[in-house]
Amino acid sequence: MTTVTERVQSCVDTEIDRQREVLRELGPDITDLLDVTSALLRGGKRLRASFLTWGYCAVAGKPVEEAPEDVILMATSMEFFQAAALLHDDVMDGSDTRRGAPSAHIELANRHSDRGWDGPPERFGLAGAVLAGNLCLTASDELMSRAGLPDLEAAREMFALMRTQLMAGQFLDVVESVRPWASLPGAERLERADRVIRFKSAKYSVEHPLLIGALAAQASESQVAALSRYGLDIGRAFQLRDDLLGVFGDPAVTGKPSGDDLREGKRTVLVAAALEQLDEGASARLIEGLGTDDPAVITELQQIIAGSGALEWVERRIGDLTADALAALEDANLSPTGYAGLADLARLATQRTA
Repeated sequence: MTTVTERVQSCVDTEIDRQREVLRELGPDITDLLDVTSALLRGGKRLRASFLTWGYCAVAGKPVEEAPEDVILMATSMEFFQAAALLHDDVMDGSDTRRGAPSAHIELANRHSDRGWDGPPERFGLAGAVLAGNLCLTASDELMSRAGLPDLEAAREMFALMRTQLMAGQFLDVVESVRPWASLPGAERLERADRVIRFKSAKYSVEHPLLIGALAAQASESQVAALSRYGLDIGRAFQLRDDLLGVFGDPAVTGKPSGDDLREGKRTVLVAAALEQLDEGASARLIEGLGTDDPAVITELQQIIAGSGALEWVERRIGDLTADALAALEDANLSPTGYAGLADLARLATQRTA
């Protein structure tokens, strides 16, 4: 039987083909834009699509293998939205790689250079990646609008909330990347980093896709409340795992250089937790070193964080959030299959290595 992941990939491919047809009259120059979009959408964990599909099936009491095609359309919409976020995020962070391959803006810059075109390749790459992200946002909206399930008003309102909060959440991350941290109290650094997690990642990665699916299945108020608690906690734990992988992950598995978050100067909960445990000298060194390109400094910062006890603190926090989420799931009045599916997704999201 075809899996949700396979059905979503088929729907992704169909939408890319449709976009190629819509844009055919613009000529062959559009090929680059669609190529980088298609390449990005061929990979990934399909986490958001899975949470949306399980949110619907768990409330509707359907086996996930029998999810209606309209639900798959909505799940695919999540993947295009995620692709837009990644394309824009890589531009803002200056990330050279994504899933072990050149980021879209790097790939487009390379094509510019290979052809000997005029102007700076980097500027062409950045412009193309931003527009590819915008194209994905358009496709995401179109897929959601084509879903024909009855009474989707509440689901579409949640979709609109997700889009708006994610854009503002990205800006929160930008603000924290430039706000001086050295003078902030430790508790405030942790609070600010956790706020970024909530609105840049946790909600749009887990909570909102899950609730869109659940609302499409006409979830009750009590189910929505329980699933919201579950989704937000798993989403926060998911991002904490990402913070660990962004500093200590294996590049062969993550597709990103080791210590990439340190290189990008990210003010994460992991960094905030380390600063809480370090003496004045080590704390100053960690803050000073964020954003460096020097491999030796990256290694030093990894050692400082590892020796601070922050890894253990974040692992405990992931465990606590996951336990709280599973407790909330008990209150959602789901079918045994629905509960088991969402419990499995919780583990997949929080115990991953990439």
